[in-house]
Amino acid sequence: MRLKNLEINGFKSFSQKTNLDFSNPIVCIVGPNGSGKSNVVEAFRFVLGEQSMKSMRGKLGLDLIFKGSKHLSRSSHASVFIYFNNSDKIFKLTNDGGENVNLNYDTINIGREVYADGLNKYILNGGEVRLKDIHNLLASVSIGSSGHHIISQGEADRILNANGRERKEMIEDALGLKIYQYKIKEAERKLERTDNNMKEVVLLRRENAPHLNFLKKQMEKFEKAKEMQAELASLYKEYLKNESVYLELERNNLAKEKTSVAKEIKSIDQHIASIEDGTSQKENEKIEELRNSERKSNEIRATKGEIGRKLGRIEGMIEVEERQAEEKAEVIALSPEEVKTIIGDINVAVDEALNKNNTTDIKPILLRIKDILNKFHKRSENQQKLGYEVEINNLKNTRDTVLTEIKKIEAEENKIAEKIESLRKEIQEIIQTLRDKEKDKFSFKVKHQELSSALELIALKENNLNREIETFENEIKEGEVLIGAEILAYKNFEIKEVSDRHTQEEQRKKIERIKIKLEDTRTSGGTEVMKEFEEMKERDQFLEKELADLSASLKIIQKLIADLKEKIDIEFKEGIKKINVEFQEFFSLMFGGGHGSLSIIEEKKRRRVELDENGEELFDGEEEEIEQGIDINVSLPHKKVKELHALSGGERSLTSIALLFAMSQVNPPPFLVLDETDATLDEANSRKYGDMLEKLSKQSQLVVVTHNRETMSRAGVLYGVTIGSNGASKLLSVKFDEATAIAK
Repeated sequence: MRLKNLEINGFKSFSQKTNLDFSNPIVCIVGPNGSGKSNVVEAFRFVLGEQSMKSMRGKLGLDLIFKGSKHLSRSSHASVFIYFNNSDKIFKLTNDGGENVNLNYDTINIGREVYADGLNKYILNGGEVRLKDIHNLLASVSIGSSGHHIISQGEADRILNANGRERKEMIEDALGLKIYQYKIKEAERKLERTDNNMKEVVLLRRENAPHLNFLKKQMEKFEKAKEMQAELASLYKEYLKNESVYLELERNNLAKEKTSVAKEIKSIDQHIASIEDGTSQKENEKIEELRNSERKSNEIRATKGEIGRKLGRIEGMIEVEERQAEEKAEVIALSPEEVKTIIGDINVAVDEALNKNNTTDIKPILLRIKDILNKFHKRSENQQKLGYEVEINNLKNTRDTVLTEIKKIEAEENKIAEKIESLRKEIQEIIQTLRDKEKDKFSFKVKHQELSSALELIALKENNLNREIETFENEIKEGEVLIGAEILAYKNFEIKEVSDRHTQEEQRKKIERIKIKLEDTRTSGGTEVMKEFEEMKERDQFLEKELADLSASLKIIQKLIADLKEKIDIEFKEGIKKINVEFQEFFSLMFGGGHGSLSIIEEKKRRRVELDENGEELFDGEEEEIEQGIDINVSLPHKKVKELHALSGGERSLTSIALLFAMSQVNPPPFLVLDETDATLDEANSRKYGDMLEKLSKQSQLVVVTHNRETMSRAGVLYGVTIGSNGASKLLSVKFDEATAIAK
């Protein structure tokens, strides 16, 4: 892997796109003060992810953007891109799973852009990435944002001024252990997240535990309730089956009994109706017929009386006439009008008599009429004798007619009398029959009353049975609430014989006792509670598994951290040994002898002091940690100086350069950027410095900002930086002599 080029655009004093090619092992950048050559070094820092604005001589992101000049407008943003040859595919990027993935690109292009509002964008081969990704990528090839590979004037002495812990971090960075530190930090973040997650999980389980225990107790109640439900279901099946069979039998028996009684009542009602209808009709007919006959008889009797009275008058008149005829021997002639009147009266009497039904009473009257007529006949004969022959003949004719009618009346009278007698006998027979039927009717009514009472008793039994059926249906509904649809299983349950009522009552009491216990055991919302319990249980099991996974992850991370720390410790100690070898060599080269080495020291880690509300220090009970540091030991030739603070400025520069170069030799970075680190060297030391550059260039590419002629002479490419007429930095490729002139 090699550094190919650096592309700067709008960064600080570089207004336009500027490209620096690094195809030679040593590239020197020269230019007068203020030309912007150090901005090239800061461009390296910027693109490699440096976050300290101070190290880039700025305060805000806006300070890194070209501000414009009289001839050029302000840039909207600044960008720097660095290109590496990755033909050996050594660049690696750590994915979210913690795995290192080789980037299969021949060229790695890393870019950074900054905008006026301070927004930064990081770009990897055209795609936007995170700063973290840039750091991980660079750490995989021993490049950091501001480590040992970018050394500015005055910063070379930083390693000497640093404390032991800071020196250790610098050396770890130089040894390429930074990636392990990143991994440790990442692991520690994961460890902290995992620990926090574990605490959250434990807290969640602790918070859920009371409710889960409550739900568990509820579930125990439900389980107990289920057992009782199962027992209840078993009892219900037998009880309900017996009850349903019993009720069905009772219903059928009552129905049959009711039908039988109703049939008997209907038959009796028909008999009674038959008795009442038949007897009444026949009796009424005969009575009515008898009444009609008696009425006719009464009418004839009345007519007979009337005729008798008229006949008496005629007889009286005849007697008077006969007596006068005998006494006076003279015939008293009747006028025709008197004869007509008498005959008319007789005819009326006869007609009335004929209309009477009682011939017994009429007969005497008719005999008297006959006698009168005979007397009248005699008188008629006398009348004939006197000359009234016509009237006598008329009376005879009338007499004959009346006699004929009398015979008819007598015949009718006899007939009516016979009929009345017959009717009276029939009525007597009917009355006797009626009396017999009344006895039968009374017997039927008594039986009807008995059957009606039996029917009422059946209705009472039906009401009781209906109440029992209603109770049975309510028991099914209650059972359905308690055990669900399983209550209907009784329909398919088989029994050998129906239990007696006492056994059923005992079974019912047993069911009621279990129902009471079940009601005491049950809680509302059983389905919801069961669902919630399963969810809570599943959630707790998930949290338990999560806790186990987190605990396992915690152990893995802790082991990873321990392994990484052990690896760092081992490689660090090995690296110190190697650095000491190189440090001694460079130190002897720079000072013409003497001794320089590094040693590992242990120091107590300073704890942050926390104060309580009274201002007193809090003691957390933990012992102070021991941390390692690095001490620099030097011994100059021909001097007794062994302390760093006793070295002169030049000696400190040579010591720091020797140490930094030694560090770079153990784990050579792809490139080193040296910003006027040779400024304080004299000519002799400058040659030694140049020799060291050539040695270093065999391992790393060198980008050197310098004013030193000796240093320039070792460069393969020289870039001159100057301020153009437009007020922006301008890059020129120059020859050695030109570079010397530019540097001046």
